Amino acid sequence: MRDRFFAELIAGHDSGRPSGLTSVCSAHPVVIEAALHRAKRLDEVVLVEATCNQVNQDGGYTGMTPADFRGFVLDIAQRVGLPSGKLILGGDHLGPNPWRHLPAAAAMEKAHVMLAAFARAGFTKIHLDASMSCADDPTPLPNAVIAERAAALAATAENHAEGRLLSYIVGTEVPVPGGAAEHVEALTPTPPAEAAETIELHKSAFDAAGIGHAFDRVVGLVVQPGVEFGHENVVIYRPEAARPLARARRDFGLVYEAHSTDYQSDDALRQLVRDGFGILKVGPWLTFALREALYGLDLISAEMFGQSGLKSGMEALMLREPGHWQRYYPGDGTAQRLQRHYSYSDRIRYYWAMPEAQRLVTALLARFNGVAIPETLISQYLPHLWPDVVRGKIDAAADALLLGAVERVLDIYGNAVTATGGKRP
Repeated sequence: MRDRFFAELIAGHDSGRPSGLTSVCSAHPVVIEAALHRAKRLDEVVLVEATCNQVNQDGGYTGMTPADFRGFVLDIAQRVGLPSGKLILGGDHLGPNPWRHLPAAAAMEKAHVMLAAFARAGFTKIHLDASMSCADDPTPLPNAVIAERAAALAATAENHAEGRLLSYIVGTEVPVPGGAAEHVEALTPTPPAEAAETIELHKSAFDAAGIGHAFDRVVGLVVQPGVEFGHENVVIYRPEAARPLARARRDFGLVYEAHSTDYQSDDALRQLVRDGFGILKVGPWLTFALREALYGLDLISAEMFGQSGLKSGMEALMLREPGHWQRYYPGDGTAQRLQRHYSYSDRIRYYWAMPEAQRLVTALLARFNGVAIPETLISQYLPHLWPDVVRGKIDAAADALLLGAVERVLDIYGNAVTATGGKRP
């Protein structure tokens, strides 16, 4: 039996009433607060997801285990007044990826421990991804092996779900995590025959693993709709190219999940939902918008107080600690400098949790304590937020402007999934 929310999401698409759900893929506290605040304001369900690299039993790059992340999100939910029943927690790309440098047996052993931890912590939407080759695997990994490993991980999750019904996402044909490393012109959507093969292989693997009943709770399939973003450009969704895939969705009895939908146009997101992509994932765009707002406040601080330094401080930090960007940003010194701050892949997001970055942000915001920011400076340095400030939707205060910058992006997604507004039955 499927979770009622996902069952009705699928039924709506099948009956010609397509709607969607935004998947918020971020661990930044301001992003999480903005998403939960918006859900409370609109009485909507909110889906927050953590990837296997962000959060795992070893801490991931956030330093949080699944139980830690759940507590982190629930604390914010309590602070903003969002009932826990309005929150869905998801695990994204759960599989051996963080340990793929190990032999397959060792990497999968670690992945099983991770799946158990996510299930015990109360994550109920699980994207199974065993597509990556480990140290002693062939490249690419055969599709049957991917499905077999995914089913084994699902069995572990089932054994540790403590009575909760888990909803599964299968399939792995997605853009490069964090965006492509080069200029991308176009992508070919997944052929329907390949999507059908993925479903059949996973169904057979679930049966062989003794959890055929759990396959009934597969609610989504990850496919490539033809969207992507590089460091400086975005490939916008083309419905005509994905039409065969869209027509095939009903045959599969689920919805599609679209990854890397960041920076798509309003109309492209609406078309994705209309074409069966009931789950839209967004991550870098949210922290990109947050960085824009922080840099805008830094410029306003220079005007108002004669003090700034956030951008230069972040530049110094990233130069001292190049591990999160150096392998990803090509070009000469100027190109790399621009990408460090302004790339669509937004790898600066990995630095905001570092103590030095936190000190820089805290010092910036402290200068605005109790200070109303003139509308004219908001118009100059944060012009996309100025209309909402003038209308009274956003206060002319630094904290409110940061939240408003993130909510502005979430509103774009909210308009795309507006048929039900994400309301939980």
